[in-house]
Amino acid sequence: MPEFIALLRVLKDASGLTFRELAQRAEAVGDVLPRSTIANMLGRTSVPREELLAAFVRACGCGPAQVADWLAVRKELAVHGERAGTVEASGTVEASGAAPEATAGHSSGPPTVPLPGPAPTGRRRSRTVLAAAVGLVVLAAAAVTVTLLVRDDEGKATPVSGPVAGRTVQIRSVHSGLCLSEKRGSDSGRLYQVPCERETIPSFSLKPLDGDAWRIVTDHPDYDLGCTGVWDGMRDAGAGLQDQGCGKRGDAEEFLIEPVGRPVEGYRIRPAHTRLCVGAEGNSKESGAKLVQTSCDGADRGSLFSFDPVTEERAGG
Repeated sequence: MPEFIALLRVLKDASGLTFRELAQRAEAVGDVLPRSTIANMLGRTSVPREELLAAFVRACGCGPAQVADWLAVRKELAVHGERAGTVEASGTVEASGAAPEATAGHSSGPPTVPLPGPAPTGRRRSRTVLAAAVGLVVLAAAAVTVTLLVRDDEGKATPVSGPVAGRTVQIRSVHSGLCLSEKRGSDSGRLYQVPCERETIPSFSLKPLDGDAWRIVTDHPDYDLGCTGVWDGMRDAGAGLQDQGCGKRGDAEEFLIEPVGRPVEGYRIRPAHTRLCVGAEGNSKESGAKLVQTSCDGADRGSLFSFDPVTEERAGG
């Protein structure tokens, strides 16, 4: 159906990757995803083959659970189309009508996918089941990233970006407008919030793990690669965030990253071992405030973040 393809275009635009980069990322993990195939898939009005869909959404940055969500919806749409007698010989589902506009950065969020009408055979597919399946796709697209504009306290519009696998980012507090960084010259690895215009250290990128979890990978100019985690794996509210070598703190260096609001206002970062939230100590807007794990009760913009892509020029100094 064209609305499903429109969501795929949202996902591609939100990843910020070119057709060439998507093909390269797919090849790196053993998938086959030629640039011409991507272009053809996004230009059609039919549901793509299962293996093509899986390769594409993986390349866009979806983790295993999100890939499963996309495939589950594809299966529902294929079954519905088969019962409606609209399945092509290739096994894809052909739907009529033009796809709606779907571009990353549009403040209205992902497009709504209307429910198809009943099959002419009288054996009606459950509209509730189909609606739930489509909802999974919308959530999966939002979880990867759709860049949206959020207005701060002064009414200034600032972009909010979600996580994309492998891309270098600054992690910015929506509440304060400050970015996560260590203090230069310190060996503690403790994280603070500082002005984003400064060179923040280390550089951060995101790696999807099994399920819905992410690892925040660090690249420090003095200590090389590592991971962000909760200090010594502590479970108490108030425990600080710390960069350290990977594998020292178990699931205390794994995070759930959840979109909040519709359209998305920002993303909660939740340590997997406690399911608490990450935020500035005391909900501070001040530069130099420590980043800690804190209660999610009543969490608002003080615990929301944006994963701002770093350009090559900024990354290079």
